[in-house]
Amino acid sequence: VQLQAFGGGLVQAGGFLRLSCRASGGTFSNYVVGWFRQAPGKEREFVAAIRWNSRHTYYSDSVKGRFTISRDSDRTAVYLQMNSLKPEDTAVYYCAADSSLILSSIRQYTQYDYWGQGTQVTVSS
Repeated sequence: VQLQAFGGGLVQAGGFLRLSCRASGGTFSNYVVGWFRQAPGKEREFVAAIRWNSRHTYYSDSVKGRFTISRDSDRTAVYLQMNSLKPEDTAVYYCAADSSLILSSIRQYTQYDYWGQGTQVTVSS
């Protein structure tokens, strides 16, 4: 499955953006789909994930309550609604997917097999 992430942009602090991750060459059925971000000079970090079949969602503490991950009904898209954005949310955001993740691996970017290209999110103060 190939992934494509889009929806990034420049927004003021307190604003919102909605990122999309679309699958081609397959669907997200039976996958865990995650969002990660990487700021300059920092390691890639977990943001949120959704387990497709169960709809269970997972969030990092830094975004919980502000970001919402969701899926669509045709099994080819996952969204990340980002509200109350802060300058520290500035990063390149990546979506990733894997079909065999256990709970303890969901937050580890090294465990995902499929990646989309990044989309830049910049939050100005």
